[in-house]
Amino acid sequence: MPDTSAPDLSGKIALVAGATRGAGRAIAVQLGAAGATVYVTGRTTREKRSEYNRSETIEDTAELVTAAGGTGIAVPTDHLVPEQVRVLAERIDAEQGRLDVLVNDVWGGERLFEFDKPVWEHDLDNGLRLMRLGVETHAITSHFVLPLLVRRPGGLVIEMTDGTSAYNGTRYRNSYFYDLVKNSVLRMAFVLAHELKSHGGTAVALSPGWMRSEMMLETLGVTEDTWRDALTEVPHFCISESTAYVGRAVAALAGDPDIARRNGQSVSSGQLAQEYGFTDLDGSRPDCWRYLVEVEETGKPADATGYR
Repeated sequence: MPDTSAPDLSGKIALVAGATRGAGRAIAVQLGAAGATVYVTGRTTREKRSEYNRSETIEDTAELVTAAGGTGIAVPTDHLVPEQVRVLAERIDAEQGRLDVLVNDVWGGERLFEFDKPVWEHDLDNGLRLMRLGVETHAITSHFVLPLLVRRPGGLVIEMTDGTSAYNGTRYRNSYFYDLVKNSVLRMAFVLAHELKSHGGTAVALSPGWMRSEMMLETLGVTEDTWRDALTEVPHFCISESTAYVGRAVAALAGDPDIARRNGQSVSSGQLAQEYGFTDLDGSRPDCWRYLVEVEETGKPADATGYR
């Protein structure tokens, strides 16, 4: 279903850091669908794969952005390597002279954390790698890229995480390392809100809900078209959302003429859908974080009625 609420982002210059797959790819595509020029970065290209050895590439993402109506530009970048990020920033500067939107979405930690294992049992190398991928990459990217964003008022930084500050602040999130990473990103948005304010910039932390990423669909043995088949084994998956949903949330934020009012906020795709009027691909508006609190955590049977 087309997004009739999509803003006009023609002329906007965006960088989606970590756009090879999942939320990053969908965010880039939805920004493109709104008319933006989108730089997409990641480690997997058609010539070289990352340690994940997956098939999705940044070139594919850039082509999807262009096909959606924007201009996609793929730039191979390892955001753990400061020199590569510096070169990325210099390229955007040379080609555009500014940046309007930065989406810090670098992650790549799905295979590194161990559910419900205390810190003394969790693999230490994996845990520290998780923190580098989920925290250090965001800091490096902001260091080199934000000088482009503060050149004129109105710049927007979106820090992608898992869970809002209201939800994460009272709950243990999966493991010591995972919890630290996702809460650190929430704090990054809060800190950047303070540092950007005097430059007319805005920082927001954004979380999708239970997202039907490529890896999630593969894990459950379904596709985007057949995802409901997974409900037999995972009933609460009924509240899941497509990757496009959070992409539309980012586009809505980027097109909000009064975005400064959100400076420092922590929001979710479901919350923003209600406020901005966009929907998921099927026309629904899943509100995952409210569902988790009011249905799953209370032990109620899976039923998304009233939550999508």
